Amino acid sequence: MSVLPILTWPDRQLATPCEPIARVDAAVRKLAEDMLETMYAAPGRGLAGPQVGVLRRIFVMDAGWKEGAPAPLVFVNPVVTALGKSRVRGSEGCLSIPGLMVEVERFERVRVDWTDLDGAARSREFDGFEAICVQHEADHLDGIVTLNRLDQNARAAALAAYEGYAA
Repeated sequence: MSVLPILTWPDRQLATPCEPIARVDAAVRKLAEDMLETMYAAPGRGLAGPQVGVLRRIFVMDAGWKEGAPAPLVFVNPVVTALGKSRVRGSEGCLSIPGLMVEVERFERVRVDWTDLDGAARSREFDGFEAICVQHEADHLDGIVTLNRLDQNARAAALAAYEGYAA
């Protein structure tokens, strides 16, 4: 396994929608292992393909490992569907925008359909912090970062804070 370099905003790859993965093979499994190692080393709770320069629809997540035992998940070609209209607003960070936390609104509950590393179809409902993580990582696959979820004033303030951090 290898720790991969994490791209930081405004790298253009972070704004590029990803292509589906045709089939799960040894290369995809190796990528997933490397992404998990990278996520834990960062230390983060999720990491998507474009964040490591891979423009394919894959992300890894472990929303609770910092408070308990690791429970990694790998999502290949995920499709996220909101369950209900209830939304929550909370502070989010991103490994690709280091040092910046922004308030983002997300659906409170979602269902995700995906392919696992054995090539099997999976489906599961997530709520709370896990639902937020899933939506955050799925956004990356569509070329969306947290800054894209902000209104003009909040984005300007966030960019000023980020540019100040990155200087």
